[in-house]
Amino acid sequence: MDTPRLVSLDREHLIHPVSSWQGHEASGATILESGKGVWLTDSNGHRLLDGFSGLWCVNTGYGCESVIEAGRRQLEKLPYATGYFGFSNEPAIELAARLTKRAPGHLNHIYFALGGSDAVDSTLRFIRYYQHARGTPEKRHVIGLQKGYHGSSFAGAGLTALPVFHRDADVPLPWQHHIPSPDPYRHPAGPNADSIIQASVRALHDEIAKIGGPEHVAAFYCELVQGSGGVIVPPAGWATAMQAACRELNILFIVDEVITGFGRTGPLFACEHENIEPDMMTVAKGLTAGYAPMGGVFMSDEIYETIRDKTPAGVAVGHGQTYSAHPVSAAIGLAVLDLYEGGLLQNGTRVGEHLVTRLAGLGNHPLVGTTRSLGMLAGIELVTDKSTKTKPDPKLGISGKLSRYGYEQGILFRAFGDDVIGLAPPLCSTVAEMDQLCDGLVSVLDRVMDDPSVALALKI
Repeated sequence: MDTPRLVSLDREHLIHPVSSWQGHEASGATILESGKGVWLTDSNGHRLLDGFSGLWCVNTGYGCESVIEAGRRQLEKLPYATGYFGFSNEPAIELAARLTKRAPGHLNHIYFALGGSDAVDSTLRFIRYYQHARGTPEKRHVIGLQKGYHGSSFAGAGLTALPVFHRDADVPLPWQHHIPSPDPYRHPAGPNADSIIQASVRALHDEIAKIGGPEHVAAFYCELVQGSGGVIVPPAGWATAMQAACRELNILFIVDEVITGFGRTGPLFACEHENIEPDMMTVAKGLTAGYAPMGGVFMSDEIYETIRDKTPAGVAVGHGQTYSAHPVSAAIGLAVLDLYEGGLLQNGTRVGEHLVTRLAGLGNHPLVGTTRSLGMLAGIELVTDKSTKTKPDPKLGISGKLSRYGYEQGILFRAFGDDVIGLAPPLCSTVAEMDQLCDGLVSVLDRVMDDPSVALALKI
């Protein structure tokens, strides 16, 4: 591989997602060449333990032969089939049947998208069709959570509540609103679970009142673990309470499981922790374990049947995409689901328990304010003063230091811009590999702390 040539071409032509364009041109890309299990190798031969599963998604690890073979067979048999004009294909049909059987509640229908962003965007479209069908078109407002992430499509970026997605983008839109994150570490109500839950329910009621009442509000959106907002794990019982509040207020309860789905938190879906039954649920990432693009929207019987029955015969529901229910992606999804059901979920749960133990030890590090985790999903929040929970000054550039030192240490993780380390190791990881990841993190944190500017700011 001609690395210098590729780096130059990448710098000149390839636009990277959610990146500093100036920074990218200055530093150039690290080109990944191959992967096997939990390990990646770049074009310079540098091996990296992937503690983030690519982008929360490579749950099975890299180079999984059964998944590769499923994709190869489908490519040879039927590489593409449109879902328009009454056509379908076997892998998509089988995947839809198997997934809806495993889905919570009455989510007996699924629309296949291309990824998480357009899955969320699809829910916004389906909500409008549903409200018009039931004769309540004035119910158009939606509410999400601060620090929530629901993709970067134009409408989805407004439902997302992270500054980088709002800057110069003219979002949120007037019908998009947010209530405080149920963050046990930083919630104004304190760390008490009941207080946080009560505050969230009250905030939802108050926000709906400001909008003009539930007759104007269509839905509430939430992640069961806020991923890109810093891997924030709400207290136990929070999801149950928010679902109950939505039922009471007659608004839809939409759960975003793009990150948490497919074993990331332990069970196949994070809804299972509290037996949550959303009206719609989005998935992606672990659906195909990153081997091919695919997302999905699970839809309840009630929503599906309302839209179906109130749409005049012969009139199309005007939402679709060229690559929806793609046969190769679906075949890969079936092979990945076989792995989940064949023991991968159990391995993720077992290794996740060990990760929790190791993270508890990391909490003693001078830079670590708190650690939080659920299954194979974890966050480590850094502070310069534990007593006041003071976040590092952005001028310290800690996230950049974390990424650089992590690479040199041979480990990959997510270094969020607000100085949170995100972890989402593949579910196939071993206990020994988690020890290697956590030992590497300690070394990285020690190097950050040894930086003179960081050491000066640190209150011990």
